[in-house]
Amino acid sequence: MAKKRFGDRKDGALIRDLDSMHFIMPHIFPNRCDNEAYISERIDLEAINKYVAKKNAENPDDFRYTMFHIIVAALIKTITLRPKMNRFIANKNYYQRNYVSAAFTIKKQFADDGAEGLAFLYAKDTDNVETVHEYIKKKVTDSRSNKNGSTEDSMDIMNKLPRFLSRFIIWIITKLDKHGICPKFLIESDPYYSSVILSNIGSIKLKCGYHHLANWGTNSVFCVIGEKKMTAVFDADGNMQMRETVDLGLTIDERLADGYYYSRTIKLLKKLLENPELLELPMSEEVEY
Repeated sequence: MAKKRFGDRKDGALIRDLDSMHFIMPHIFPNRCDNEAYISERIDLEAINKYVAKKNAENPDDFRYTMFHIIVAALIKTITLRPKMNRFIANKNYYQRNYVSAAFTIKKQFADDGAEGLAFLYAKDTDNVETVHEYIKKKVTDSRSNKNGSTEDSMDIMNKLPRFLSRFIIWIITKLDKHGICPKFLIESDPYYSSVILSNIGSIKLKCGYHHLANWGTNSVFCVIGEKKMTAVFDADGNMQMRETVDLGLTIDERLADGYYYSRTIKLLKKLLENPELLELPMSEEVEY
């Protein structure tokens, strides 16, 4: 990690060599929620299904590999190799995040009143799909046994305070958030401080959609995973096959990069999902796409 300089935050380095257009954009469009771009991708699951079956046959375990683990690993590798996707804008400044991370919620019980837990994954350059699988296994096990993270504990405490006091504390925290000086115990497992948030709504039988970004925190990429479905797929000769597919709905802060950069990023993501064996490589190892 580079030495911290004046203007840097504890979670990101100030970007000082912006072109004129990107320099002025946060001043004209200051809110993340006002700059949401939406990208929809349909993924053929044939390669993922074969890969998941192979991994589960090789590694018999109660916690099996699933499509979700592959998508999480693919997003982390994509963001690692496409660093502009790991930027964020705060207080009208651009920052390069100091880490790559993914966050998602865990439904503890599939019921209307079932509680949710938070899972936050800090990735290393040496990680791969297997370490991601092990991390998710641990987080799901801990969450369903009520071993909550610090952010959940902090929210529980706030909810029990008198309303006027909790609102005052929240007002102070939003000011600290703006300047990047929120206490670590509040944000270290807050999904809105992650590189990417995932929502696997297909697991609860919902079709794909999009999720908004938030002005709180630094998260600038959100991925919604829809329900698997059979889709008519045509080859180059016009022959049709029914294949299992899944839709991804990506919401991105459009101020981070230009359309060409996003297009190349999606191309890489699809390459990884269509060739999941590439996810056994370290996150920082380049692939051709």
